[in-house]
Amino acid sequence: MLIAVDFDGTCVTHDYPRVGKDIGAVPVLKRLVEEGHSLILWTMRSGKELNDAIKWFENNGIELYGIQENPTQKSWTSSPKAYAQLYIDDAALGSPCKMDYSLSNRKFIDWNEVEQMLWK
Repeated sequence: MLIAVDFDGTCVTHDYPRVGKDIGAVPVLKRLVEEGHSLILWTMRSGKELNDAIKWFENNGIELYGIQENPTQKSWTSSPKAYAQLYIDDAALGSPCKMDYSLSNRKFIDWNEVEQMLWK
């Protein structure tokens, strides 16, 4: 599958413009890539802040297929929306989120729940 993944509130806690705290995304994202899925970083970040997010993936050994785009879709559409078969985003309807005030004062993705949903 092609999977578009948001960054703030999804891979890490909300702490923009800084990179937020760990919320358990790394092992799940690594497993997805290991099982042959392709990840597209799909975030509102740009410039230095986007580079910080890209570096987070690199530092955690998570390969990205695309950054802000699906690299293959230009051959069949001019749409700026990155085509994916699945979008993981804390702002998406139905996304499993949780609150943990020891980490953040904003909700963020519950990766234990996402992992269970993915493997069903």
